[in-house]
Amino acid sequence: MPTNLAIDDRLIEEAQKVGGHKTKKAAVTAALQNYITQQRQLEVLNLFGTVDFDSTYDHKTLRKVKRT
Repeated sequence: MPTNLAIDDRLIEEAQKVGGHKTKKAAVTAALQNYITQQRQLEVLNLFGTVDFDSTYDHKTLRKVKRT
C-alpha cells in the first residue's frame, strides 16, 4: 500500500549510506525490520524471571523414555 511519509532527508540519506541501501524504500524497510526484531527481543527479556525453571530437567533422558 502506498504511504507518504515526511522523513528527515539527512536521516534517510545516512540510513542509506550506513546500510548500503540503494533506495529509500530499502532503507526504511530495513529500519522497520530491525525495529520489529528489537521490540520482540525486549518482549522476551521482559519474561526473564517469570518462567519456572527446573535445573534437574534433562531433555535427553526424556527423549529416550519416549522412544521405548
